[in-house]
Amino acid sequence: MRKNNLLKTTSIMLLSFAALPFCSSAQTTRLQLNDLSSFKNPPANWSVAGSVSSDFNKVNSLDKKKGSGILVNINDKKKNEDIFTNFEHGDIDLSVDFMMPKGSNSGIYLQGRYEIQLLDSWGKENLSDSDLGAIYHRWDETRPAGQFGFEGVAPRLNVSRAPGLWQNIRIIFQAPKFDASGKKTANARVVQVVLNGVSIIENAELQGPTRGSAFPNEAATGPIRIQGDHGSVAFKNFQYTTTVNTKSPTGAEAKGWVEYKPVYVKVGNEPELLRSFVDIPEKKRVTHAINVGYPHNISYSYDLSNGTLFQVWKGGFVDGTPMWLFRGDGNTTAIGSKLFLNDAPSLAILDSEKAAWPDTLDAKYGFRSKGYELDEKGYPTFKYIVNTYNVDDKITSDDGKMLTRQLNIAGPVQKNVYVRAAVATDITEAGEGLYSINNYEYYLQVNKSLKPVIRTSAKGKELLIPVSNNDKGPISVQYSLIW
Repeated sequence: MRKNNLLKTTSIMLLSFAALPFCSSAQTTRLQLNDLSSFKNPPANWSVAGSVSSDFNKVNSLDKKKGSGILVNINDKKKNEDIFTNFEHGDIDLSVDFMMPKGSNSGIYLQGRYEIQLLDSWGKENLSDSDLGAIYHRWDETRPAGQFGFEGVAPRLNVSRAPGLWQNIRIIFQAPKFDASGKKTANARVVQVVLNGVSIIENAELQGPTRGSAFPNEAATGPIRIQGDHGSVAFKNFQYTTTVNTKSPTGAEAKGWVEYKPVYVKVGNEPELLRSFVDIPEKKRVTHAINVGYPHNISYSYDLSNGTLFQVWKGGFVDGTPMWLFRGDGNTTAIGSKLFLNDAPSLAILDSEKAAWPDTLDAKYGFRSKGYELDEKGYPTFKYIVNTYNVDDKITSDDGKMLTRQLNIAGPVQKNVYVRAAVATDITEAGEGLYSINNYEYYLQVNKSLKPVIRTSAKGKELLIPVSNNDKGPISVQYSLIW
């Protein structure tokens, strides 16, 4: 086992805590998107749709289909305008799902004045106050040259998802306060911004409106304004409450570690590996798990008992507090924006093309783990035997944008041997070997030389890659997870 990098600091602690819950006594309102009646004089570039999709490789691409439930801005060379809600708010706890095409740019203006930036920031290393989830800067051209923009707040880390995928942002906002004479007595404050389940900004005071404010003055209330002149964007599941908990949480309060400092494991300049138990909520405890963290803030968990990649995430690495506090229970928790995949075997020999995928590799399959080997960069290759096949399973990432998995399978291949690359409620072809999983929750890119099969099973849709004979040596099956 490689030496673990342990960190017990508040700066990392904040990566892991969840957002504040909606106030239990408050009424949550959903913005109706059956039509555009929730908005003031909606411009022509805005509409509602039943579904949307975006070409992963094409800048500003957004297509829509008839229906309702999704607010869409199709940005083109014609006149494009922002859209304003009919309702106005003071304090607000707002949650919304959104989709950004490649290279797109938009923003949510609280009270029409304070912008939370929406941008395609996928894979970007050095973040600024212009990136996804940031509080955009203020602007003053009377300041010295090069300092016109000021007081913006950049996200702590990048958990942005790939273009064309659905993402979620939650913003807890405290409005400025005024006395009876209209004098401001307290600045506006962003209590928290949570992007894709990860807190990226806390307790940011706003001295005044950000650049591009729709109004010259500050006020106790104002409408939600969505930017529509910089790029195409789509939204769904708008919900909010105006009764909010405006206390900024600390990592200790949110995690429940009040008396004892939590223990976090970080990744340095080379991969970090940590064996532990990993709990899959409401399902099971994986007792033979290994967590693997790579530079560029991308990680995964692998089940050594059946050769399965069962979860991936971006952000920090792992919270090891349960392992080391008191006597410990051996469990770790991923720190970041997680995607749970599944914990069934990745490789199986089916009795027929329609046979159900096995939940475990029992004695019938003769599964035996052979551990793992590290290459010169520290990347592990997991090695195991299934029946008569020797499998080398290697998962890599060069830039933190995606994980690429390559399984090399040695041995004479029988009929109906498959790799199951995905199981989901929905799997849709998106062209050029790209597949949308769970209605654009993430992408799966399959090597073009392979011929995947999408089939319906009792568990939903499955994407199977047939393993064929190869007289030239081990058979290679490769695909990438993009999110």
